[in-house]
Amino acid sequence: MKLKKSLIAFAASLAAATLAYADVNVGVTVSATGPAASLGIPEKNTIALMPQTIGGQKINYIVLDDASDTTLAVSNTRKLITESKVDVILGSTTTPNSLAMIDVVSENQTPMISMAASARIVEPVDAKKRWVFKTPQNDIMMSLAIAASMADSGVKTVGFIGFADAYGEGWYQEFAKAAGLKGLTIVANERYARTDTSVTGQVLKIVAAKPDAVLVAGSGTPAVLPQRALKERGYAGKYYQTHGVANNDFLRVGGKDVEGTLLPSGPVLVAAQLPAGHPVKKSAMDYVT
Repeated sequence: MKLKKSLIAFAASLAAATLAYADVNVGVTVSATGPAASLGIPEKNTIALMPQTIGGQKINYIVLDDASDTTLAVSNTRKLITESKVDVILGSTTTPNSLAMIDVVSENQTPMISMAASARIVEPVDAKKRWVFKTPQNDIMMSLAIAASMADSGVKTVGFIGFADAYGEGWYQEFAKAAGLKGLTIVANERYARTDTSVTGQVLKIVAAKPDAVLVAGSGTPAVLPQRALKERGYAGKYYQTHGVANNDFLRVGGKDVEGTLLPSGPVLVAAQLPAGHPVKKSAMDYVT
Protein backbone atom coordinates (compact mmCIF):
# COMPACT_ATOMS: atom_id res chain seq x y z
CA MET A 1 0.00 0.00 0.00
CA LYS A 2 2.83 2.36 0.91
CA LEU A 3 4.58 1.50 -2.37
CA LYS A 4 1.42 2.25 -4.30
CA LYS A 5 1.06 5.59 -2.54
CA SER A 6 4.70 6.38 -3.21
CA LEU A 7 4.33 5.57 -6.88
CA ILE A 8 1.26 7.76 -7.11
CA ALA A 9 3.09 10.59 -5.36
CA PHE A 10 6.11 10.14 -7.66
CA ALA A 11 3.88 10.15 -10.74
CA ALA A 12 2.16 13.28 -9.49
CA SER A 13 5.50 15.00 -8.92
CA LEU A 14 6.63 14.06 -12.43
CA ALA A 15 3.42 15.43 -13.86
CA ALA A 16 3.88 18.66 -11.92
CA ALA A 17 7.47 18.95 -13.11
CA THR A 18 6.37 18.35 -16.69
CA LEU A 19 3.72 21.03 -16.39
CA ALA A 20 6.17 23.44 -14.80
CA TYR A 21 8.56 23.22 -17.73
CA ALA A 22 6.08 22.87 -20.58
CA ASP A 23 6.23 25.49 -23.34
CA VAL A 24 3.73 28.32 -23.07
CA ASN A 25 1.93 28.89 -26.37
CA VAL A 26 0.66 32.40 -27.03
CA GLY A 27 -1.81 32.89 -29.87
CA VAL A 28 -1.86 36.32 -31.49
CA THR A 29 -4.41 37.71 -33.94
CA VAL A 30 -3.89 41.31 -35.07
CA SER A 31 -5.12 43.51 -37.90
CA ALA A 32 -1.85 43.71 -39.84
CA THR A 33 -3.78 44.45 -43.04
CA GLY A 34 -7.06 46.21 -43.79
CA PRO A 35 -8.39 49.51 -42.39
CA ALA A 36 -6.78 48.99 -38.96
CA ALA A 37 -3.33 48.09 -40.31
CA SER A 38 -1.70 51.28 -39.01
CA LEU A 39 -2.42 49.93 -35.53
CA GLY A 40 -2.00 46.23 -36.23
CA ILE A 41 1.43 46.42 -37.89
CA PRO A 42 3.16 47.98 -34.83
CA GLU A 43 1.40 45.41 -32.64
CA LYS A 44 2.67 42.59 -34.84
CA ASN A 45 6.19 44.06 -34.80
CA THR A 46 6.06 44.32 -31.01
CA ILE A 47 5.63 40.55 -30.71
CA ALA A 48 9.23 40.20 -31.91
CA LEU A 49 10.31 42.17 -28.82
CA MET A 50 8.41 39.95 -26.39
CA PRO A 51 10.39 37.65 -24.05
CA GLN A 52 11.25 34.20 -25.34
CA THR A 53 11.35 32.73 -21.84
CA ILE A 54 9.53 33.60 -18.62
CA GLY A 55 10.46 31.97 -15.33
CA GLY A 56 12.51 29.38 -17.17
CA GLN A 57 9.65 28.40 -19.47
CA LYS A 58 9.90 28.77 -23.23
CA ILE A 59 7.30 31.04 -24.85
CA ASN A 60 6.07 30.28 -28.36
CA TYR A 61 4.18 32.96 -30.30
CA ILE A 62 1.83 32.01 -33.13
CA VAL A 63 0.86 35.17 -35.02
CA LEU A 64 -2.06 35.43 -37.46
CA ASP A 65 -3.47 38.37 -39.43
CA ASP A 66 -7.24 38.93 -39.20
CA ALA A 67 -7.19 41.64 -41.91
CA SER A 68 -9.37 43.94 -39.75
CA ASP A 69 -12.26 41.51 -40.31
CA THR A 70 -14.44 40.25 -37.45
CA THR A 71 -15.21 36.90 -39.10
CA LEU A 72 -11.52 36.18 -39.66
CA ALA A 73 -10.69 37.29 -36.11
CA VAL A 74 -13.13 34.70 -34.76
CA SER A 75 -11.78 32.05 -37.14
CA ASN A 76 -8.19 32.81 -36.11
CA THR A 77 -9.11 32.61 -32.44
CA ARG A 78 -10.79 29.24 -32.84
CA LYS A 79 -7.87 27.92 -34.91
CA LEU A 80 -5.29 29.06 -32.36
CA ILE A 81 -7.18 27.41 -29.51
CA THR A 82 -8.22 24.15 -31.17
CA GLU A 83 -5.26 23.51 -33.49
CA SER A 84 -2.30 25.31 -31.91
CA LYS A 85 -3.51 24.59 -28.35
CA VAL A 86 -2.53 28.05 -27.14
CA ASP A 87 -2.64 28.94 -23.46
CA VAL A 88 -3.62 32.58 -23.99
CA ILE A 89 -4.88 34.80 -26.82
CA LEU A 90 -3.51 38.28 -27.57
CA GLY A 91 -5.80 40.37 -29.76
CA SER A 92 -7.35 41.75 -31.57
CA THR A 93 -6.51 45.25 -32.70
CA THR A 94 -10.03 46.68 -32.95
CA THR A 95 -13.06 46.78 -30.69
CA PRO A 96 -15.45 44.95 -33.09
CA ASN A 97 -12.95 42.11 -33.61
CA SER A 98 -12.26 41.80 -29.90
CA LEU A 99 -15.95 41.72 -29.01
CA ALA A 100 -16.56 39.02 -31.61
CA MET A 101 -13.81 36.84 -30.11
CA ILE A 102 -15.25 36.76 -26.59
CA ASP A 103 -17.65 33.86 -27.18
CA VAL A 104 -14.84 31.64 -28.46
CA VAL A 105 -12.39 32.31 -25.64
CA SER A 106 -15.04 31.99 -22.93
CA GLU A 107 -16.35 28.77 -24.44
CA ASN A 108 -12.83 27.32 -24.29
CA GLN A 109 -11.90 29.04 -21.01
CA THR A 110 -8.83 30.61 -22.59
CA PRO A 111 -7.67 34.00 -21.27
CA MET A 112 -7.65 36.82 -23.83
CA ILE A 113 -5.82 40.15 -23.71
CA SER A 114 -7.19 42.67 -26.20
CA MET A 115 -5.26 45.61 -27.63
CA ALA A 116 -8.50 47.48 -28.34
CA ALA A 117 -9.78 50.31 -26.18
CA SER A 118 -13.52 50.07 -25.61
CA ALA A 119 -14.66 49.34 -22.06
CA ARG A 120 -17.36 47.15 -23.59
CA ILE A 121 -14.70 44.50 -24.15
CA VAL A 122 -14.33 43.90 -20.42
CA GLU A 123 -17.47 45.41 -18.88
CA PRO A 124 -19.73 44.42 -17.33
CA VAL A 125 -17.80 41.46 -15.95
CA ASP A 126 -19.87 38.31 -16.41
CA ALA A 127 -19.34 34.59 -17.03
CA LYS A 128 -17.91 35.32 -20.49
CA LYS A 129 -15.95 38.52 -19.90
CA ARG A 130 -14.22 37.13 -16.82
CA TRP A 131 -11.79 35.60 -19.35
CA VAL A 132 -11.10 38.91 -21.08
CA PHE A 133 -8.62 41.69 -20.32
CA LYS A 134 -7.35 44.70 -22.30
CA THR A 135 -4.33 46.98 -22.32
CA PRO A 136 -5.47 50.50 -23.46
CA GLN A 137 -7.07 53.12 -21.27
CA ASN A 138 -10.88 53.07 -21.04
CA ASP A 139 -13.01 55.38 -23.18
CA ILE A 140 -14.35 57.26 -20.17
CA MET A 141 -10.85 58.12 -18.93
CA MET A 142 -9.91 59.62 -22.28
CA SER A 143 -13.34 61.22 -22.74
CA LEU A 144 -12.93 63.06 -19.46
CA ALA A 145 -9.52 64.35 -20.57
CA ILE A 146 -10.93 65.59 -23.88
CA ALA A 147 -13.96 67.21 -22.26
CA ALA A 148 -11.73 68.95 -19.70
CA SER A 149 -9.49 70.30 -22.47
CA MET A 150 -12.50 71.55 -24.40
CA ALA A 151 -14.00 73.29 -21.38
CA ASP A 152 -10.67 74.87 -20.44
CA SER A 153 -10.29 76.32 -23.94
CA GLY A 154 -13.76 77.86 -23.99
CA VAL A 155 -15.57 75.26 -26.10
CA LYS A 156 -19.33 75.18 -25.50
CA THR A 157 -20.69 73.11 -28.39
CA VAL A 158 -19.31 69.93 -29.97
CA GLY A 159 -19.87 68.04 -33.19
CA PHE A 160 -19.30 64.28 -32.97
CA ILE A 161 -18.50 61.85 -35.79
CA GLY A 162 -17.41 58.29 -35.10
CA PHE A 163 -17.12 54.83 -36.58
CA ALA A 164 -20.44 53.10 -37.25
CA ASP A 165 -19.53 50.22 -34.96
CA ALA A 166 -18.96 49.42 -31.30
CA TYR A 167 -15.92 51.71 -31.13
CA GLY A 168 -17.78 54.78 -32.33
CA GLU A 169 -20.93 54.06 -30.34
CA GLY A 170 -18.99 53.32 -27.17
CA TRP A 171 -17.09 56.57 -27.53
CA TYR A 172 -20.27 58.55 -28.06
CA GLN A 173 -21.89 57.16 -24.93
CA GLU A 174 -18.84 57.83 -22.76
CA PHE A 175 -18.10 61.25 -24.23
CA ALA A 176 -21.74 62.29 -23.78
CA LYS A 177 -21.34 61.59 -20.04
CA ALA A 178 -18.08 63.55 -19.87
CA ALA A 179 -19.54 66.41 -21.91
CA GLY A 180 -22.46 66.69 -19.52
CA LEU A 181 -20.12 66.94 -16.56
CA LYS A 182 -18.27 69.82 -18.23
CA GLY A 183 -21.32 71.69 -19.48
CA LEU A 184 -20.69 70.90 -23.16
CA THR A 185 -23.56 70.50 -25.64
CA ILE A 186 -23.31 67.96 -28.47
CA VAL A 187 -24.98 69.63 -31.46
CA ALA A 188 -24.25 66.98 -34.12
CA ASN A 189 -23.86 63.21 -33.93
CA GLU A 190 -22.76 61.37 -37.08
CA ARG A 191 -21.33 57.96 -38.07
CA TYR A 192 -19.27 56.52 -40.92
CA ALA A 193 -17.80 53.13 -41.81
CA ARG A 194 -14.09 52.39 -41.49
CA THR A 195 -13.96 51.62 -45.21
CA ASP A 196 -15.89 54.71 -46.40
CA THR A 197 -14.20 56.96 -48.95
CA SER A 198 -16.55 59.93 -48.49
CA VAL A 199 -18.28 61.56 -45.52
CA THR A 200 -19.63 64.60 -47.35
CA GLY A 201 -23.19 64.22 -46.06
CA GLN A 202 -22.12 63.85 -42.45
CA VAL A 203 -19.67 66.74 -42.64
CA LEU A 204 -22.25 69.10 -44.15
CA LYS A 205 -24.54 68.42 -41.19
CA ILE A 206 -21.73 69.07 -38.72
CA VAL A 207 -20.68 72.31 -40.42
CA ALA A 208 -24.31 73.47 -40.47
CA ALA A 209 -24.52 72.93 -36.69
CA LYS A 210 -21.58 75.35 -36.21
CA PRO A 211 -19.90 73.59 -33.27
CA ASP A 212 -16.95 75.14 -31.47
CA ALA A 213 -15.07 71.84 -31.73
CA VAL A 214 -15.38 68.46 -33.44
CA LEU A 215 -14.46 65.10 -31.94
CA VAL A 216 -13.63 62.33 -34.41
CA ALA A 217 -14.07 58.94 -32.72
CA GLY A 218 -12.08 56.79 -35.10
CA SER A 219 -8.81 54.90 -35.01
CA GLY A 220 -5.85 54.51 -37.31
CA THR A 221 -5.71 56.12 -40.74
CA PRO A 222 -9.50 55.97 -41.40
CA ALA A 223 -9.84 58.69 -38.75
CA VAL A 224 -8.22 61.16 -41.17
CA LEU A 225 -11.21 61.16 -43.56
CA PRO A 226 -13.70 63.28 -41.54
CA GLN A 227 -11.07 65.79 -40.49
CA ARG A 228 -9.84 66.23 -44.05
CA ALA A 229 -13.42 66.67 -45.28
CA LEU A 230 -14.11 69.26 -42.57
CA LYS A 231 -10.97 71.18 -43.55
CA GLU A 232 -12.07 71.14 -47.20
CA ARG A 233 -15.43 72.61 -46.14
CA GLY A 234 -13.67 75.41 -44.30
CA TYR A 235 -14.42 74.33 -40.76
CA ALA A 236 -12.13 76.43 -38.55
CA GLY A 237 -13.00 75.17 -35.07
CA LYS A 238 -10.92 72.93 -32.83
CA TYR A 239 -10.25 69.32 -33.83
CA TYR A 240 -10.07 66.46 -31.34
CA GLN A 241 -9.31 62.79 -31.95
CA THR A 242 -9.17 59.74 -29.68
CA HIS A 243 -6.09 57.84 -28.51
CA GLY A 244 -6.81 55.42 -31.36
CA VAL A 245 -4.88 57.68 -33.77
CA ALA A 246 -1.69 57.99 -31.75
CA ASN A 247 0.66 56.56 -34.37
CA ASN A 248 2.93 57.72 -37.18
CA ASP A 249 0.71 56.50 -40.02
CA PHE A 250 -2.12 58.80 -38.94
CA LEU A 251 0.29 61.74 -39.16
CA ARG A 252 1.72 60.53 -42.46
CA VAL A 253 -1.66 60.08 -44.15
CA GLY A 254 -3.22 63.16 -42.57
CA GLY A 255 -0.34 65.52 -43.30
CA LYS A 256 -1.24 69.19 -42.99
CA ASP A 257 -4.92 68.32 -42.50
CA VAL A 258 -4.26 66.95 -39.03
CA GLU A 259 -1.85 69.63 -37.83
CA GLY A 260 -3.02 71.14 -34.55
CA THR A 261 -5.18 68.13 -33.63
CA LEU A 262 -5.64 67.54 -29.92
CA LEU A 263 -5.83 64.01 -28.51
CA PRO A 264 -5.21 62.12 -25.28
CA SER A 265 -2.57 59.41 -25.11
CA GLY A 266 -0.79 57.04 -22.78
CA PRO A 267 2.59 57.99 -21.28
CA VAL A 268 4.63 55.80 -23.65
CA LEU A 269 4.26 58.39 -26.43
CA VAL A 270 5.96 61.04 -24.31
CA ALA A 271 8.31 58.72 -22.46
CA ALA A 272 11.35 60.98 -22.84
CA GLN A 273 9.44 63.89 -21.31
CA LEU A 274 8.31 62.02 -18.21
CA PRO A 275 9.98 62.92 -14.89
CA ALA A 276 12.67 60.50 -13.74
CA GLY A 277 10.52 59.17 -10.92
CA HIS A 278 7.48 58.37 -13.08
CA PRO A 279 6.53 54.68 -12.60
CA VAL A 280 6.14 54.11 -16.35
CA LYS A 281 9.29 55.89 -17.54
CA LYS A 282 11.75 52.97 -17.43
CA SER A 283 9.53 50.43 -19.18
CA ALA A 284 8.37 53.04 -21.71
CA MET A 285 11.94 54.05 -22.57
CA ASP A 286 12.98 50.39 -22.85
CA TYR A 287 10.19 49.90 -25.39
CA VAL A 288 10.77 52.98 -27.53
CA THR A 289 14.53 52.51 -27.67
